Amino acid sequence: MTGPIFAGMSGPGPDVGEVRNLELDGDGGTFRARVLKPKGDPKAIIVYYHGGGWVLGDIDLQYDTVGRQLVEKTGCTVVMVNYRKAPEHPFPAAVDDSYAALEWVDAHRAELAPEGAPLIVAGDSAGGNLSAVMAQRARDRSGPTIDYQVLVYPATDCDFERPSYNAPENQLLLDKQLMEWFFNHYEPDVEKRKTPDISPIRHENLADLPPAFVYLAEHDPLFDEGKEYAEKLREAGNEVEMETAAGQMHAFFQMANILPGYAAGMDLVAQKIDQFLTTKR
Repeated sequence: MTGPIFAGMSGPGPDVGEVRNLELDGDGGTFRARVLKPKGDPKAIIVYYHGGGWVLGDIDLQYDTVGRQLVEKTGCTVVMVNYRKAPEHPFPAAVDDSYAALEWVDAHRAELAPEGAPLIVAGDSAGGNLSAVMAQRARDRSGPTIDYQVLVYPATDCDFERPSYNAPENQLLLDKQLMEWFFNHYEPDVEKRKTPDISPIRHENLADLPPAFVYLAEHDPLFDEGKEYAEKLREAGNEVEMETAAGQMHAFFQMANILPGYAAGMDLVAQKIDQFLTTKR
């Protein structure tokens, strides 16, 4: 959930088959999205929600390269969602925009991938939070059907007192103080933060959700809640894989062409998506 301090350092991403920029209507405002299609027939559609604490980040300098590499490595169409940010647009703007984008994708499946192509939600940090919330909301609202979810060090709760939040070795690019700052912008009301649309780990029903890959960073204030969410999903009867990026800190997954850990992480995410798609054929 780091800020734009690394924006532009990744350099341009690989060429893809098609790029289409959109302006979509959310509940109370418009937001941008970008469709990135592979050069061949897409294997699936990935709706990607970027990180940044619901306050920072964008699909241009920070995440365009991530999206393009995801297209190249998975052979999927990737739809990057530039949901509205706090504090100008606090909760629930990001959630509403994320769901509006998901509905747009569902309505335009024929333009994005061949008939029957799976729909995947994915995201890192705040984007992992939004992906988890989308999986729950889509189930609760009877659609769109999500086939798989990829949650990279997701924010799943509003509790700042878990051990990983306070461990000295985890106070790196993201620390406890910065997470409190993000939450104060996104939803200042401490009690309202407990809603599942902000803290998906608190949903009373975690059953019947899409298979998940939960990918954590070892040195991350959000490690404990990410691990607990994966465990709760599994206990509720869902298919869950969980892995930890040893030695990595929060935000490594946005650092395309900057950290070697990013390349290894992207390769692993692509591998997990490919494994899932193989089982769907």
